[in-house]
This record gives sequence, C-alpha cells and structure tokens, in this order.
Amino acid sequence: MTTVLDLDRAADRAHRLVRDGGRLLGIAGAPGVGKSWLVDALLARTTDLDVAHLPMDGFHLADVTLEQLGLRDVKGAPETFDVGGYAATLRRIARRDEDVVYAPAFERDLEQPVAGAVPVPRAADLVLTEGNYLLLDAPGWRDVRALLDEVWFLEEDDELRVRRLVARHVAFGKSPAEAEAWVARSDEANARLVASTRERADVVVSVG
Repeated sequence: MTTVLDLDRAADRAHRLVRDGGRLLGIAGAPGVGKSWLVDALLARTTDLDVAHLPMDGFHLADVTLEQLGLRDVKGAPETFDVGGYAATLRRIARRDEDVVYAPAFERDLEQPVAGAVPVPRAADLVLTEGNYLLLDAPGWRDVRALLDEVWFLEEDDELRVRRLVARHVAFGKSPAEAEAWVARSDEANARLVASTRERADVVVSVG
C-alpha cells in the first residue's frame, strides 16, 4: 500500500492511472473526512484531462423508502444506499458504450437524492467517485470495488473530522445538540466501519 502526503503527488498518481489505461478512481473515507475536498483538489490539478465526478451519495435511498424499511434512524449506513444501482451505473460507465450515463445526485438542502443530475460522458478520461463504503467487504460493495481501477483511502484527524461533521449537520438544519447526538450515534458508528476497510485501499492519502 502506498501513502501519499502531498496533493501534487496525488494528482501525479491520478495522471499515471490514466496513462496506464485506468479510468475509474474511487476515494473512500469516513463521514466528514474531506472526500469532496480531495475531489476538488484533484479537479484543480487535472485540468488537462476531461474529468467527471460521480458521488456515491446520490445513491442514498429516499427518506420515504427508509421509513418503509425501518432504516430512517440509521441513514448513512451501508444498507441505506442503493448499492446495486451504484454498481450498475459504474458498470455502464466502464463499458463506455453510451454517449452519456446520467446518475443521481444528493441534494443536501433537501437531504434527498435527485435523479439524472450527474452526467458522465463517454469522453471522460477520468471518473472520480467518492463515498464511505467503496472498500467494504460485503455483498454489493464488493462489486463496486471490483469495478474501480484504483481506490484511495483518505485520512484526517478525528477531532477535526467530528467538528466538521457537527458543523455540517447544523448548517443543514439540526440544532447543535441534535447534530452532536447524530454524529455520536450514527456517523461515528459508520466511521468505525469505514476505518476497518483501510487495508483494502491501493493508496492512503493523508494531507491534513
């Protein structure tokens, strides 16, 4: 396993992946670790490539479905995602036989997925997809891992990560007390599960 401590070196690794014939790059990590930040940093450093961004969060099950399944209180856990739909979308992208594959996005203001919001063109040299469970050794998630050419695991100081998570929940409508309770009960349980997948990564990124 390789460890990368510098964003420019991370971008060099992404370029090398493309040169070697790879295309689908996954970024895994715990809730609040900064996966979207790393994606933005890579986008800024790969402007010579045609890069598409496919967040896993778009495959959240809708709240109405979570209510029916009795999973609303664990939203964000692996079983609250449409992992089959995610794998199927990655498979379509990998086949490269469609001009554009449209995928769902997650609208944080609504806290709901929105269909057909993310275009992934066939011409994309590199497809960045980020999410908590890309390395999870479980049914459905193994299919996701198998479809990705490389998966990186992003690390961050846990105290900073938790503060960032609480602030995010507050920004989207929870009270500080509600946010802290949700992080302690739900997000941190998911973070411990994600941490257990670290050894399955190709690369560990630690640039905090």
